[in-house]
Amino acid sequence: MSDTIVSRLHTLPVQDRRLVVALAAAALVALIIGLTGGLLTALVRAGFLSVLPESGYRFLSVHGVSAFFYWLYFAQAALVLGFSAVERGNGGGATGLLGRPLAGLGVGAMVLGFILGLAATVMGSPPLYDGKADLLADEPLTVLVFSLGYVLLGLGLMLCPASAIVTLLSSLGRDRRKVLDAIGFALLAWSGFLIVTGFAAIHAFLPALLWSMGLAAFPVGQETGWHILFHNLHYLPLMATVLVWYILMQALTGARSVFGARFSKLVFSLYLVFVPPTSLYHMFLDPGLPEYVKVAGSALSLFVSVPTLTAFLVIVASLEVHARAAGATGLFGWLRRLPWEHPATTAAAMAVINMMFGISLAFVLIQEKLAPLLSDTFFVPGYFHFFTVGTVSLSLLAGLTVLLPGLTGRALRWPGLLRALPWVASAGLLVFGGAGVAAGYMGVPRRVMDVTYGGEAPALWSTLMGLVGAGGSIMALALLAYAATVLASIFGRQEADRGKRISSIHWDALPTGRTAAWTGPLSILVIAIAMYGFSTLGFELLQAVPLIATGAASH
Repeated sequence: MSDTIVSRLHTLPVQDRRLVVALAAAALVALIIGLTGGLLTALVRAGFLSVLPESGYRFLSVHGVSAFFYWLYFAQAALVLGFSAVERGNGGGATGLLGRPLAGLGVGAMVLGFILGLAATVMGSPPLYDGKADLLADEPLTVLVFSLGYVLLGLGLMLCPASAIVTLLSSLGRDRRKVLDAIGFALLAWSGFLIVTGFAAIHAFLPALLWSMGLAAFPVGQETGWHILFHNLHYLPLMATVLVWYILMQALTGARSVFGARFSKLVFSLYLVFVPPTSLYHMFLDPGLPEYVKVAGSALSLFVSVPTLTAFLVIVASLEVHARAAGATGLFGWLRRLPWEHPATTAAAMAVINMMFGISLAFVLIQEKLAPLLSDTFFVPGYFHFFTVGTVSLSLLAGLTVLLPGLTGRALRWPGLLRALPWVASAGLLVFGGAGVAAGYMGVPRRVMDVTYGGEAPALWSTLMGLVGAGGSIMALALLAYAATVLASIFGRQEADRGKRISSIHWDALPTGRTAAWTGPLSILVIAIAMYGFSTLGFELLQAVPLIATGAASH
């Protein structure tokens, strides 16, 4: 067990532990509800479940609101608060949250927002996950409830991280450490990004809320605010993912970066440099966007993966160097030295593999010549779930499997099952994502529940969507079982042995001498080849499309 992270979790004041555990429980409930909505949506899209189109869109609304918004941000807020509270005691001194009332208000606002968001999905027309006011212009009450939910979420995403920032900065001082270490700096950057996202949510949905209350004009500029918010929603979880990996590296093995804390801080800072300017590619379908802006958006978007891939290299290389210094041999022999008995290791490992698929496919969609052809097809949910489910959700779940036992003093239930489920979920994701990407290349639309079009559509469309439904069902059921097991562990009776290490591995000291680490660079090479292959396929399809279709696709 890491003496700097895990062993301090149970030393937190009981109020702090209860607050973080409650938020984590809310995150798992949101995930369970979102997965249920996603499972029903996949069954409808595949033709396995026959319902009215409105019901299908309602399932999709529940899925998007619960899983994409509240699960991802409840979980991030819980991890930020929990790890910031123990990071305060790094190097000596008391642990615990400062500004706990702020965090409490934030948690309350987010939970109330979640309740309102769910209520809005069953009121009137399905709002989907973006709740566009122009599609609900005749239902101001639905707009009011939905928008208020997201405004409260945004408020919570500003208050909870504010408490974390106060807590982290309080660990600095004349009698304590002079600077934050890499994890402290990562948590500080993460908190700051959460605050920006919270502000973006309020900026995007407050005008619609005021309109629905009769206090402002109709929000004609909501689309721009949504693009800004969605860009943050898209990339902040990726930043959270690599930060969770970094924390888990120390929590499960005691290993520290072989590149030093200063380099790690630089890598984490890159998210603040590269992510904001790349929001242009979300606007590629805007017919009024000048061509030079689209070209600039494509060029800038190539840099968005720089911090993620660099952090991946730091983590993988550090683990490999430590393992080889401990006696591991062979190209991949070092992997056997990792703490596979802990469920977090399996979840994080599958998240890394899924990230390689997701990031390879993402480079297809950020090219301004391909985006107009693919953005409204099932290519988007096909590739997107490699990130949101296979990478981010598995990583956040891995973080919770470390955080919650330390806070509650209770062992995880059925750890063997938890070790197996990421493999099952990733297998289902591979079928779902592979068939979804192929369906996108074949032109299957992503916003239509019935793709048969009364028998007029190609038969291949139904076959591919059948695979999407089958793979999505496996993926959703596996993650439902995972989330339910972790949630049940919060209320379990079995007391964890607080003196027992989570892992038999505990690499405290940095290795001495020169040790080769090839796995990280080889992985980047594989990703580059995959990006080239998927892009080449996309351009081949582009050349096969008539010129008139290409020109019309962006309108």
